[in-house]
Amino acid sequence: MSDYERGLEIRREVLGDEHVDRALERMTEQTKDFQDFITRYAWGEIWARPGLDRRTRSCITLTALVALGRFDELAMHIRGARRNGLTDEEIKEVLLHSAVYCGIPGANQAFAVFQRVLEEE
Repeated sequence: MSDYERGLEIRREVLGDEHVDRALERMTEQTKDFQDFITRYAWGEIWARPGLDRRTRSCITLTALVALGRFDELAMHIRGARRNGLTDEEIKEVLLHSAVYCGIPGANQAFAVFQRVLEEE
């Protein structure tokens, strides 16, 4: 299996078919290389590595998104964390922990995103 195929499989398992299908359908000539890159590298190489389980990778990803203020991607990765087996209580704890190390304003916004995800589902 190629890195792209493995990456696409993991990406679908974590983010869901609907999200991945939307991303691929919106792909243009300008974004095709980027979609290939993130599928091969982020999902096919990094998320596929044996050193950390997916639950741990999700915790790290949530924290990094809070730290960087990337709330546009946070909801997607909260859903992915739930698919990876994190409970809502564990996600809450990750966000609370990030308040200390990443800042209260970011964690406050992260909790608002988390609440939206819970209300959607």
